[in-house]
Amino acid sequence: MHYVAIDLHKRYSVASALNEQGQRTREARIEGNSAAGFAQFFHGLGGPSKVVIEATWNWGRVHDLLEAIEEVEEVVLAHPYKTRIIAEAQVKTDKLDARALARLLRADLVARAHIPSPETRRRKEVLRQRVFWVRVRTMVRNRVHQLLDRQPKIDLPQVSDLFGARGLAAMKKLQLPEPDDTQLRQDLGLLEELQRRIKELEAMIEAQNAGDGPTEILSSLPGLGKILAAVVAAEIDNIERFAHPKKLLAYAGLAPTTHSSGGKTYNGPLMPMCNKWLRWAFVEAAWVAVGHSNYLGGLYRQHRARGKSANTAIVIVARRMAEIAWQMLRHRRSYEDRPLTQNTFPDRSEHALVEVAS
Repeated sequence: MHYVAIDLHKRYSVASALNEQGQRTREARIEGNSAAGFAQFFHGLGGPSKVVIEATWNWGRVHDLLEAIEEVEEVVLAHPYKTRIIAEAQVKTDKLDARALARLLRADLVARAHIPSPETRRRKEVLRQRVFWVRVRTMVRNRVHQLLDRQPKIDLPQVSDLFGARGLAAMKKLQLPEPDDTQLRQDLGLLEELQRRIKELEAMIEAQNAGDGPTEILSSLPGLGKILAAVVAAEIDNIERFAHPKKLLAYAGLAPTTHSSGGKTYNGPLMPMCNKWLRWAFVEAAWVAVGHSNYLGGLYRQHRARGKSANTAIVIVARRMAEIAWQMLRHRRSYEDRPLTQNTFPDRSEHALVEVAS
């Protein structure tokens, strides 16, 4: 058995191989990260290989190339944050990075990251593309607000959403002094194009997730509509990976950092090393859920009454939603928002409310 580490880069990779005795058998620089280059390297080793790569830029393409090579028995994805032996090295080169990873792989000390299936990765990319366009749309809307606020006097209707049908129609009729008028036309045109692209992606997301069991179960949780439910389902990928709700909370970055020493324990900010897409989805959903769920809204108000800030209280709600999502997915149950009673929140250990889907 050969143990091979590949230090990935955008236009090339450096591979280093060890045998079972820990002796370095081969090293090479593979230009262009081509399938033929990787196949030639592994064929030259003359035996089966285990491979490790880091979860860096576009790792999925190289992972799939390696899995297709006959001599490769297993491809391990190393967690980049936990592979500290490379990050903290005083002397750091591509070859040294590959050699360090190869030694970790041979000793079975690699901190492994989850490898989603190609289908799940494609679903994630569509969802993340929509998130990207929505963020761009928010940036453009903020520019429109800034442009309108610097006008001395404009006549716009009193509407709750300036970018709804009435608001957009009124803005299109405005005649502003140059160059503001040209900028407004450009921004409104860009918003129309962004809205069209977002609708296209939403139709694609709905088609991709039609009949997907986890997405349908999660969509019953208040705040998780079709889009956020699809994001949570794709990022969790398989609830069996998490043996306990606390494991999911840590993965989603909704658990606080903890420092305990000398009999004293300090809970700090949220964990930084996490799945940021999953944390974002639960926090976004929590803001909606507190206005539509008796239980989650009551939980939010309880912690606000205890003196917690709005952001802290909403993170508590997001944490509870993640715990409920774990229960729902593990037991294939839908959410039921039961009426509040005096004993709904007897202490800080209240349980999730779920029932078997009909």
